[in-house]
Amino acid sequence: MEAGSNSYKIIYQGGTGEIVEKKSRFIATFLPIAGEEEALAFLAEQKKRYWDARHNCYAYVLGDQQQLQRCSDDGEPQGTAGRPMLEVLLKEGIHNAAVVVTRYFGGTLLGTGGLVRAYQGAVQAGLAASVVLELQRGIPLAIETDYNSIGRILYLLGNHGLVQQEAVYTDKVEVKTVVPEAECRRVLEEITEGTGGTAKCLTGDAVDFAVVDGQIKIFG
Repeated sequence: MEAGSNSYKIIYQGGTGEIVEKKSRFIATFLPIAGEEEALAFLAEQKKRYWDARHNCYAYVLGDQQQLQRCSDDGEPQGTAGRPMLEVLLKEGIHNAAVVVTRYFGGTLLGTGGLVRAYQGAVQAGLAASVVLELQRGIPLAIETDYNSIGRILYLLGNHGLVQQEAVYTDKVEVKTVVPEAECRRVLEEITEGTGGTAKCLTGDAVDFAVVDGQIKIFG
């Protein structure tokens, strides 16, 4: 995560995008990765898959501040493939992801500028075909209350756009959610005020999370 930022992007599901420039095919394939070994294994897999291609260029970034960065031109003129691909990942704020762009040569030279544009365009196409999530830093919150106050609490959570992670109804009600770190203090104050101090709130250690298909998913 960038310094001073409370959110960052990851590839949740990798995808494949393709562009064609002067009969050359550029196929970009993305994969979420947790370490450098996964990135290298992915590269080897793509080279095996596209064994008959002229080039398999790659770029990957790892770390909460994108501190590990690697790229390769794989035989293309220096600086025309790997670095431009990496620049797209950095500009888009992508973390913990690898991309391989496979090129099938179409018989026409594209020139330095043409190659840069083609490789960057392929990465953008691969991104568009992938599922990208924006993760936030959040605080797990468990709220214990009585039945008289639950309606007010659910209203407050909805007002902040918060999603229920879990709800248990017994002789009391316990609701769990994750609150963006910057909003946590305000949410706790509103719950206290809205229930006259009767609700019990328990917070956990900060996590990275996103809402996927209406459900909270925690990462890392």
